[in-house]
Amino acid sequence: MVNALAQVPANFLYALGTLRKARCRSELRLDEIPAPARLAPFAVALGAEVIVPSGGKDRSPVHGPAAMALARSAAAGASPGDDDDDGEELATGRFILLHDPDGSAVWDGEFRIVTYIRAQLDAEMGNDEMLGSVAWTWLVEALETHRAPYRAAGGTATRVLSESFGTLADRPASIDIELRASWTPAGADVQAHLEAWSDMVCTFAGLPPLPDGVSALPRRRRN
Repeated sequence: MVNALAQVPANFLYALGTLRKARCRSELRLDEIPAPARLAPFAVALGAEVIVPSGGKDRSPVHGPAAMALARSAAAGASPGDDDDDGEELATGRFILLHDPDGSAVWDGEFRIVTYIRAQLDAEMGNDEMLGSVAWTWLVEALETHRAPYRAAGGTATRVLSESFGTLADRPASIDIELRASWTPAGADVQAHLEAWSDMVCTFAGLPPLPDGVSALPRRRRN
């Protein structure tokens, strides 16, 4: 173990220490997962899930999957104090920190953050032509709100339509939003980057409150 740690660059060890200091919302379940082995000499990966208790304790206005989850809880007669199950998953994501001590011309630095977020939306929001732009805006504004300096950011927002047939034909169609993005942090201190990303996962899930300056999708209109 000592020999193995001796091979790890000091900058990467420092970065890992800053990740441990990150403060994330209680709805976010964050765990270390296997990191990709071929993207960089050193890497760490975190997996995230946003879970809302089925009891629906949060009565603040919500949108997207959070609104649907709370509506299902109410229809099922769940009481505010019922926490016997694990609740409902609203969004998932991955946060990967890569490090190459020799630097990378593509990254424009020694570190690179690679992320993925996926959440299910209702049909009205999922069909919004501006959805991809809004998702990218969430990323940029979250980093700015948390004062996480970065450069060379890029990403892709994708809408995924799922339809069921045959024995599953009763399932309603659903639309998912996926955001794959990467950027280069300005230094080895990446605490603010993880905090910004974790808030963004919660934003994708439709959970309030939104950080100041972060745009929200229009709430679902009700008849």
